[in-house]
Amino acid sequence: MHKLDKQFINNHWVASHGQRRLAVMDPFREEMIAEITAGDAADVEAAVAAARQAQPAWQALGGKARGDYLDAFAEALSARRDELIRVSSTNNGKALMEAGIDLDDAIACYRYYAGQARALEARQGRLVEHAMEGVEARCYEDPAGVVGLIAPWNFPLVTSAWKLAPALAAGCTAVFKPSEVTPLPELALAEIALEIGLPAGVINLLHGDGDGIGAPLTQHPGIDKLSFTGSNAVGEKVMQAAAHGARGVSLELGGKSPILVLDDADVAKAADWVMAGIFFNSGQICSATSRLIVHEAISESLYAALGERIDALTLGDPLDEASDMGPMTSARQRDAVQSYLALAEREELEAVRDARHRRLPSQGYFVAPTLYRDVPEDSRLWREEIFGPVLCARNVTSEEEAIALANDSAFGLAATVISGDAERAKRVGRALRAGSIWFNTEQLVLPETGWGGFGISGIGRELGPWGLAGYLEVKHIVGPA
Repeated sequence: MHKLDKQFINNHWVASHGQRRLAVMDPFREEMIAEITAGDAADVEAAVAAARQAQPAWQALGGKARGDYLDAFAEALSARRDELIRVSSTNNGKALMEAGIDLDDAIACYRYYAGQARALEARQGRLVEHAMEGVEARCYEDPAGVVGLIAPWNFPLVTSAWKLAPALAAGCTAVFKPSEVTPLPELALAEIALEIGLPAGVINLLHGDGDGIGAPLTQHPGIDKLSFTGSNAVGEKVMQAAAHGARGVSLELGGKSPILVLDDADVAKAADWVMAGIFFNSGQICSATSRLIVHEAISESLYAALGERIDALTLGDPLDEASDMGPMTSARQRDAVQSYLALAEREELEAVRDARHRRLPSQGYFVAPTLYRDVPEDSRLWREEIFGPVLCARNVTSEEEAIALANDSAFGLAATVISGDAERAKRVGRALRAGSIWFNTEQLVLPETGWGGFGISGIGRELGPWGLAGYLEVKHIVGPA
């Protein structure tokens, strides 16, 4: 069993100032696999000081050299691929295939921002076109400074990369908090930092919960920019903390994403894409397309096809390659999802499939893959993010009704449109209020395309050039030509 009683500060593992111990669980075997000693405000103070001291030299190093370090990160993660996949599956409950996607996407992200770091150096000091004669204006992009980064537990490796890679590419130094629920995969980041010779203080990794590390990190005046991925409730607290000192903040929060199946869709293909959108990672994905909006002309056929596919899912040990779905990542999350299922029973929702249709494994924090049809628009199951394998469906009679129903949400992270006509699908997608919209495909997330949402799904964008811009401050120097 791992004993994590140290914090990674200034390229050293130092004893945690905190005293509280937190259990890290294997969600399939329901047993403790590690114990962390939670950090506290004194650890945050030391980490911020180390990052502050390291930042000027890291900035001065230049984008090309920073890009080389990011490429080295990608190579080191690739070399540990098999090990990290198994660690992530064990700690998180992900099926092996899902853990592999998490890691591979992280590797791609580090490689992408290695290129962005080099491009940033190449464009520094570029001339700005203007109409005034005899005046020269040049543009520079400087790093925000020291950044506080807080990642979630559902995709620990890739969500870490979405923050660390652009921050480091920009010339920022970081104080990084992984989730206390899934800290084991991200231990590799500290090991790799030492392995590749990353300068001391550039990455500081702190273990602990929201009270011990999260709150003092977000409130620390030495943090210039905050980036948080997680729940809306915590995101609002992070935003409140950032208001002190008018510091920058990026928030990637929840979703209640729709998947629209239009009347000309191929039912079999649609069923496959619906399944991927909600049951991947046991539904623990912020962009999960958990609201199914289907044209009534094909609804019965689609529900039948989905029922067959749900029945065919294998729930079991995430380390078994035959398993399609692992358990929920924690007992707490399982119980949260179960509370919605209990509400559905009280509301007498019609289940196409639920726990009554299958036997769950005898161990593990499992929730049965569930599909409710004709869910009322005022039901909490239709309105709120459940963050589990629960799909709620409603029928519509027209494209216009489908668009209106899809947009009738406070969230706006993602959406999917399925149609036999690609141009129609793109046109409908253009009418939807969401940050990422897929048509006739699974949820493809590319390093080059931005990630983030409308409404209460967050502020700012990760990935693409927009992700890098979130860690930069624009400076213009203007004077006689």
